[in-house]
Amino acid sequence: MRRPVQSAIAALIAIVLTISAHPGAQTATRNATTIPFELATRHVMVKVTIGQSRPLSFILDTGADVAIVRMDVARELGLTLEGTVGIGGAGAGTQTGQFVRKASWSLVGLRGFSQPLVLAIPLMELSSAMGRPIDGIIGGQFIRQFVVELDYQTRQLTLHDRKSFKYEGTGETVPIELYQGHPIVSAAVAPVDRAPVTRKFMLDIGSGGALILHSPFAREQNLPDPAMITVPVIGSAGAGGRTTGRIGRVASLQIGSFTLDHPITMFSEDKAGAFANPLFAGNIGAQIANRFRLFFDYERLQLILEPSVKFKDPFDRAFSGLALRAAAPEYRVIRVHELMENSPATEAGIEVGDVITAVNGRPASELTLSAIIEMLELPVTCQLTIERGPDVIKTTLTPRRII
Repeated sequence: MRRPVQSAIAALIAIVLTISAHPGAQTATRNATTIPFELATRHVMVKVTIGQSRPLSFILDTGADVAIVRMDVARELGLTLEGTVGIGGAGAGTQTGQFVRKASWSLVGLRGFSQPLVLAIPLMELSSAMGRPIDGIIGGQFIRQFVVELDYQTRQLTLHDRKSFKYEGTGETVPIELYQGHPIVSAAVAPVDRAPVTRKFMLDIGSGGALILHSPFAREQNLPDPAMITVPVIGSAGAGGRTTGRIGRVASLQIGSFTLDHPITMFSEDKAGAFANPLFAGNIGAQIANRFRLFFDYERLQLILEPSVKFKDPFDRAFSGLALRAAAPEYRVIRVHELMENSPATEAGIEVGDVITAVNGRPASELTLSAIIEMLELPVTCQLTIERGPDVIKTTLTPRRII
């Protein structure tokens, strides 16, 4: 996912578009188009078409560069696939993909714009982990055509003309570098009871976490400290397979003049893959990005940050000890994929393979996986109904703040 490929177009919208009143409609000004997006497990989801296809769900990911379509979707649409390519990412392995020839994608709500699809890769684990079909990914090649304004609070994506854009807000401008299409920022991370260390970080909104410290940096800084309370990473997998590490906290992360206190942090133990990259100290993910309204201005190599009403909220996630997956094709069968030892989940008697059929009396089939995960990140007692083979079990689970 991190291979630079030459862009086929440099198209921009500079006309007044009609504003439609129906849900999901675009809004537009002369030099900007605003499109709503969905959030799924903190990932930004937009609607895309390929040729005359049905609307497809793609992730907008600053940690990717070229446009990628899921392999089975490419075959369903009859796309021309050629060759093979190994695609790496988080995790030590690779997925085998193919190049897509003579096919383009368009963003629903953005008239007159298309870009080439470049790769087809399996992505099957991604859909199961996010509890909905993930048909593809778009990233840097798309973002660099515009100044992309991302507002997590209103769930709106505004695409500004990159040539005429002039920022007039009160946010702070932070310089960035581009590495294979990915934005790199300078930030200072302060381990607990230590002085801050300033290094380069990838701003990766395709990562649903807050902060990930790459294994070379973690080893260099002797992190996590043995006295620190940490828990093992469970249920985490990237394009390269399973990722390993511990989850704890650092004292702070500073980007520009903004300081975020005690962010939840993954200390990677990966031996290979994106989280073992020695070029950067780590990845700054969506749980930090979503505290801002962001303007990605790749033309001027800058990022503009406006703190949102959520900026000062504490990182107070509770832990259930459950890693869940949703089964295709409807993604309404919620299964326990992995358990954290000595956690609320094990104390509740939950086992790997159990199917959660109801939460607080509400059928799981009426809930999304994303909604269930959010519920289980609150320190609130939940009543779960579980199927284990032929047996139906009712249990009480109380997530708690462990780190």
